[in-house]
Amino acid sequence: MISRYDNYDLSRQNTFRMKVSCRCYIEYGSIEDLKGLDFDSLPQPVISIGEGSNLLFTGDFPGTVLRSRIDYIKYFDVGADTVPLAVGAGVNWDELVEKTCNDGLWGLENLSLIPGTAGAAAVQNIGAYGVEAKDVIVGVTCFDITTREKTAFKQEQCRYGYRDSIFKDPQYKGRYIVTGVLLRLSREPRPQIAYGALKQVFAEEAPQSPMQVREAIIRIRREKLPDPQEIGSAGSFFKNPVVSASQFLKISEGYENVPHYVLEGGFIKIPAAWMIEQCGFKGAVRGGAAVYAKQPLVIVNNSGEATSQEIISLEQEVIDAVQKRFGVQLHPEVEHL
Repeated sequence: MISRYDNYDLSRQNTFRMKVSCRCYIEYGSIEDLKGLDFDSLPQPVISIGEGSNLLFTGDFPGTVLRSRIDYIKYFDVGADTVPLAVGAGVNWDELVEKTCNDGLWGLENLSLIPGTAGAAAVQNIGAYGVEAKDVIVGVTCFDITTREKTAFKQEQCRYGYRDSIFKDPQYKGRYIVTGVLLRLSREPRPQIAYGALKQVFAEEAPQSPMQVREAIIRIRREKLPDPQEIGSAGSFFKNPVVSASQFLKISEGYENVPHYVLEGGFIKIPAAWMIEQCGFKGAVRGGAAVYAKQPLVIVNNSGEATSQEIISLEQEVIDAVQKRFGVQLHPEVEHL
């Protein structure tokens, strides 16, 4: 069923709590709803969002915002170790994770408490604590605006990378609207607990259930990340930079035990939060915007009234400082609209 609103207030449709509006806002509940839309007549441009948890609206949006209400969770359980799971794009991601953990299925537990929807997770290739969405995604179903037909992508066709996919490629962005995601989970214990603080939690005893891992991650995240219900943010604002071994050695000069993760090919990922903190930005306040005091990877709407200009200005100040000190260019994970 289609619900359409003109000149719609988007304040509750973005977790940064930017006080902006769009020319047209449409909620839909099926592919058939999308087929019935006359996209050419809609205010342009047309974008599709989840819960607005990875967006920074820099002003009123002149076009159309589409919001999925495709809400289903279907198991294809044939008694095997692996369990296929089809999920509608509009399903709340963390509610999905909670359900699968309650059902004793492994695969999503490390991605607990990440805001957003299943569709957005497939676009963004969300990740946390050593696991990314691509690790459990088998395929993605979409509505092709160009052909006005349903289409499907296998996992390898999605071209997943670090917080990236084909759906973010400028060549295809805006053409495909994710409508569903096919996941493959496991009954057999497959805990991924070698990453950061999670390793410490289970240093003495391995988790016996995915819910144990979920509960540990929720505790860790709540200790250092702002609750979007209490303070506006888009979660992690910057991507963690990946550098060569020689660059890492240069960055490490003058520091002891620089936190890092060795990747395939000898490349090294350095936490952007560590770099930002070394530049003195932890807790820094600029007008209504601030770098979160408990996690410098996060920029927050500190006053509740921050303007997009204040946030962008602070973003650029952080980028410039890290570039000057470490010779590394930070890139925002948050999409600017």
